[in-house]
Order: sequence, then structure tokens, then C-alpha cells
Amino acid sequence: MDSTDTPNVLPAGALAGKRALVTGSSRGIGADTAQFLAAAGAKVVINYRNKAARADKVVGRIEAAGGEAMAIGADLTDPASRRALFETIRTEWAGLDILVLNASGGMEQGMAEDYAMQLNRDAQVALLEAAIPLLAEGSRVVFVTSHQAHFINTVETMDEYDVVARSKRAGEDGLRARILELESAGISFVVVSGDMIEGTITATLLERANPGAIQSRREDAGRLYNVSEFAAEVAKAAVEPIPENHTRYVGDVSGFQGA
Repeated sequence: MDSTDTPNVLPAGALAGKRALVTGSSRGIGADTAQFLAAAGAKVVINYRNKAARADKVVGRIEAAGGEAMAIGADLTDPASRRALFETIRTEWAGLDILVLNASGGMEQGMAEDYAMQLNRDAQVALLEAAIPLLAEGSRVVFVTSHQAHFINTVETMDEYDVVARSKRAGEDGLRARILELESAGISFVVVSGDMIEGTITATLLERANPGAIQSRREDAGRLYNVSEFAAEVAKAAVEPIPENHTRYVGDVSGFQGA
């Protein structure tokens, strides 16, 4: 998605004056989510791990469309890097109104054996902890996950995705444990759970490890959302009323619920 084809998924100006951080936003769902938020008036931090040029392009697209953004690199599994991320936000913008916890991983080659848990559980909880002092009253935290992870305790997933799914569910549980504390501070929390998303790096890696897996899931679900469609739902979750059980489902869940 570029600055010329960003649809208005939120009313123009709906987020005027708001400050947002979208983790893992140099590409894919995170990048599109950031652009949707910016199109609604928010100024957005584009977070990346090591692809500065790619993050700068997202910033450039937002600025070309009349928005405001800045790119900040951070290894979210590293405490010092997380501190530097939030210190920069504090210095530049004084706080946050929207925190979208989108970054995830665990299927990459060459990472530590427990990398999935480090990123999908430990880093998510640590990010929230570090963000709380910066989150203004009335702010919103959004955690992005998949149906395969959200329902992993009751519905098995593909072997190739199991470790990632369990680590993401552990991260979700760790965040949910803070809901009452967040609410007491005037901070709302919502999980956005979607099916496998066409065009994501996770889908690509799954297809590489298990050829035909995505087509099989597409047939079971009827259709799969693409990156931009799912990102639009994540962006809307940042402002729309909190649904039951703090969970916004995107796409078919009939094969997961009631299992």
C-alpha cells in the first residue's frame, strides 16, 4: 500500500493530535496499520529491528500524504533497546495514546532456540510495562495475533507453527493479566485475532515449510484476508468500542470456537 491508495478506514481527523507506536511496522501488517492511523490524523512511530531503509520508506509515504511519522530502530527482545525506544518517544512526543503490539516472529532461521518466547511473550509484556508511564488516560493498547495462536489451547495448529502459536498465546495471556491495572489507569486493551493472512512473512514461511498449507487453510475458511484488509481491522480496533472479552475477531472462527 502506498500513500496514493490508502483508503479511509477511519474518519478523517479522527485521530488528530494522537500519538501512536506500531511495533514491527517497516513492512506488512504493521506498515499498513501505521499508514491507516496516520491517514486519520495520528502521528506514528515506525518501529523496525534492522531494516532502517524500509522503515524510512514508510515514513516517507506517510509524510507524502500529509501525515507525521518517525522511524525508531529497536530490538524488542533487548532491554536497553526497548528503553532507548521509549526514551526517544518521551523526548520527541512526551507520551503515547495508541500502542499497537504487532511485532512477532519465531519461524526465522538462525535465531536462538527460545526466540519465539523471547519476542512473542517476554518482549510483549516488557513493552507494555515500559509504555504504561507514557500512555495517557483514554489511550488504547492493541495486541495483534492469529486464530491459530489465540485458540491454541483448544485447537491444534500446523506443527510448523505450533511453537510460534504457543508463544503468542503466552504473550496474550501475560498482557491480559494486566487488564484491570490498565483499566484503573484509564487505558483500554483489545486483542485483534485473525486467520492466516495472505502475503505475510509468516504465511510465506509456513508455505515453504509445508507446501499447500495456505491453500488448505483458504479452502477451510472460505477466504483469507490480505495484509491491507487485516491492517484496516487493526487500525479500527485502536478506536472502536472494546468488544466482548476484549477480543476482535477478523475472518472465520467457526472452526475454532466451541472446539
